[in-house]
Amino acid sequence: MALTELQFYKEKIEEGLSNYLPSISSLPNILHEAMRYSVCGGGKRVRGILTLLASQVVDGQWSDALPAACAVEMVHSYSLIHDDLPCMDDDALRRGKPTNHRVYGEAIALLAGDALLTQAIGTMVSYVPTGLETCYWRALRELVNASNTQGMIGGQVLDLEAEGKKLNLTELKEIHKRKTGALIRAALRMGGIIGGGGETAIEALSNYGEALGLAFQITDDLLDQEAKPIVLGKAVGSDLRNQKSTYPGIVGTDESHRLAALEVDKACRALHPFGEKGRLLWRFAEYLLQRDH
Repeated sequence: MALTELQFYKEKIEEGLSNYLPSISSLPNILHEAMRYSVCGGGKRVRGILTLLASQVVDGQWSDALPAACAVEMVHSYSLIHDDLPCMDDDALRRGKPTNHRVYGEAIALLAGDALLTQAIGTMVSYVPTGLETCYWRALRELVNASNTQGMIGGQVLDLEAEGKKLNLTELKEIHKRKTGALIRAALRMGGIIGGGGETAIEALSNYGEALGLAFQITDDLLDQEAKPIVLGKAVGSDLRNQKSTYPGIVGTDESHRLAALEVDKACRALHPFGEKGRLLWRFAEYLLQRDH
């Protein structure tokens, strides 16, 4: 990740994931190995870092939100394992290494994804900091709602149904709002809730998350078209191969860059209530426009 200030949070998430995931030495060893293969040692930790930053921006402690941040990363990793399966996008490369099913087979990959989803919920209920039980219950509801049929999973279905069809921007935005944006928005809301933020602060984080999620997906669409595989860490051009509608495909590359910039500006304006405390979140949004992976 380009923002060096965020390296501290990324390292804490890596440590947390290593602690919260089952040990490879415990049975069934191959399943636990497959889980760790996809979760540990790779990824930008965008969603987890946003959870920690959101907790701090409302004057909470980042450490209190660490189990939630790791749970969000587990859910994200599970979705990637399933995305890559032959029945979905059939990708061979993820985070610069072979996809889970290419290493462990489709059955173990499928079960590893299932296990990560349940492990995420288990982490949220098993590692609650003292006195934050109610906050973690509320945060868990956010995670579940972002992952269900009205969130990420529903977005995946809409995305599959749209393959080979010509969508308009409204339809494409609805897919991205669910498939990508829901979990990003939830990560921020979870951090804000655990940090003790009031309704006004939570709403500001929600607005930031919605705009950030859309900007993130637009730049992903652009990277799938413009980036080099060795930099991106996965195959490029998969959207075109799978006949998926993308922002560059509908409005062109230049307009896609412009729309991404507009969403980043919207995200930054949502942070005004936090003043200087929102600096890292503001810089993170700006970073999206320059990222190359």
